[in-house]
Amino acid sequence: MLHSELTEKIEFEINEIETLIKSYSSLVELCKNQEPDLIYLSALATMLHSFYNGLENIFLSISKTIDKQIPQASNWHKILLYKMGEKTENKNPVLSEETIEKLEEYLSFRHFFRHSYSYHLSWNKLKPLVSELSELWLKIKEEIIKFKSNIKNVS
Repeated sequence: MLHSELTEKIEFEINEIETLIKSYSSLVELCKNQEPDLIYLSALATMLHSFYNGLENIFLSISKTIDKQIPQASNWHKILLYKMGEKTENKNPVLSEETIEKLEEYLSFRHFFRHSYSYHLSWNKLKPLVSELSELWLKIKEEIIKFKSNIKNVS
């Protein structure tokens, strides 16, 4: 895959995440002042899940294209996240250590969301993730764009 194909994939996912966050912004605002009911909580959980999936799509594209491999272990999602902080022969780190630490919480939530029933959702656990999402996204996007601007052609 050439530089342009990878950057196009990254840009597509960035736009999708931007649209996702914008689409849920009124619900996020509403929940700043009141505790969400199960329906709103489920919607916010879906947003968080989609957010992390979008990031993981970026990470997978980078890993497949530049590193020429994706982790195969049962905990491959976590390994993939950590690989985004590594400098290799072919790439600089995509994310800072601080960002990876924050994303571990979102990855953990993603796992919970996929393997649990929605009535187990807790606003106390979701609130910090929802509250920090916009600010975290700005930092992640900045790091990804910086990485993207330094990608060299890969074959």
